[in-house]
Amino acid sequence: MTIKGVLFDFSGTLFRVESTESWLRAALAEADIPLPETELVRSARALESAGALPGGASPAQPVPDGLTDVWATRDQSAELHRAAYTGLSRLVALPDPGLHDTLYDRHMTPDAWRPYPDADEVLGALRERGVAVGVVSNIGWDLRPVFRAHGLDPYVGAYVLSYEHGIQKPDPPLFSTACDALGIAPEDTLMVGDDRRADGGAAALGCVVHFVDHLPVTERPDGLRPILGLLG
Repeated sequence: MTIKGVLFDFSGTLFRVESTESWLRAALAEADIPLPETELVRSARALESAGALPGGASPAQPVPDGLTDVWATRDQSAELHRAAYTGLSRLVALPDPGLHDTLYDRHMTPDAWRPYPDADEVLGALRERGVAVGVVSNIGWDLRPVFRAHGLDPYVGAYVLSYEHGIQKPDPPLFSTACDALGIAPEDTLMVGDDRRADGGAAALGCVVHFVDHLPVTERPDGLRPILGLLG
């Protein structure tokens, strides 16, 4: 078997979002709202426990009944995505109600994301080998500016984002759309992701699937490099 195309997940695979504390500090600075350090740390921990940061920790407790349907379908539209995450954020009392939207807007900025240390190296090696690259993400906003800001956009031949198609992983049609966009058959495609349920859905089409660990960038310096050994 020869791999002709590689599909990558976004969050936790090629990029990692900033910490919840960094996220809150940035939003407070943007809104020019002071908060004592002890209160800031407490609020950041509460936001993390609530699962309010997209790309961050999952909710540590059950999602409230009023948000369960929105949460289950959050990646199918921009409106659902914002409603789900700002809904979780609002479970935490903050000094200004407007901060919940400021926080959500912050996570969509390139500054909120860092590529994993070996992302540029691996994507560059794939291009040199003539392997097509696509990004398949469950997401509610346009991540292309993040790739452009960090210099990784030239490597990507297609972006298939759940909110633009109204479906989300693990539904096979999202992976099929990505394969079609690259002009590669699923059986010649490798899917790389950090979520065994969502990204594992590509196996139903016949794609090879490889998982990486969703870790902070400082703790995963070379998690993508093994991909190059799978190409055949």
